[in-house]
Amino acid sequence: MRTPLVLLPGLICDERLWRDVIGGLGNTVEAIVADLTQGDSIAQMASHALAVAPPRFALAGLSMGGYVAMEIMRQAPERVSHLALLDTMARPDDEARRANRLKGIDGVEQGRFVEVTKGMLASLLAPQHLDTAVADEVQTMSERVGPQVYIRQQKAIMERVDSRPGLKEIGVPTLVGVGEMDVLIPPELSREIAEGIAGAELVTFPGSGHLPTMENPEAVTAAMRGWLGR
Repeated sequence: MRTPLVLLPGLICDERLWRDVIGGLGNTVEAIVADLTQGDSIAQMASHALAVAPPRFALAGLSMGGYVAMEIMRQAPERVSHLALLDTMARPDDEARRANRLKGIDGVEQGRFVEVTKGMLASLLAPQHLDTAVADEVQTMSERVGPQVYIRQQKAIMERVDSRPGLKEIGVPTLVGVGEMDVLIPPELSREIAEGIAGAELVTFPGSGHLPTMENPEAVTAAMRGWLGR
């Protein structure tokens, strides 16, 4: 019997973010990649994901998808059998992160979406993946999702709640994963999440930046197989 698995993409990402992991997990899962391009808040994104999810499911989110996953754990914890939080953080933005998001929004509103998204690649990928097919796919994905979604998602992210107080309430098998070279949300922020959830497993993905599902999908798949078996 296949495990229902709901996957949540990050900022200006779509199902491509999870494609290789879904392929690696094969017929062990029934995967649904939620569409997070709708909604003006993290809470609305969570509600939209829950609307298409089966009654009970394993849940995995990366970056912004992690923010949505933690919101789902507030809205409907009884529906989640397993939780995976990849390259994300529980704390809200500090002033530096907020200022950077506002700068990006301003650039996109001035019509420089491609310039803004190409400028993000160095913070999304490990250095060895820049100027490769992986970088091209990340850029193509962002352009596929588009500027209006970028603006809406960034505004939603800035207004998200602090998830740290609720970590102790999570009682399902939890995987916390992070790319070892993630500079956008560095490993210590994943460690903070893992330390806040009883029994959580912390895994570092080698040779990866912020998008290990595309940079090292084999490592992510292996970690998720073990997690789903718990």
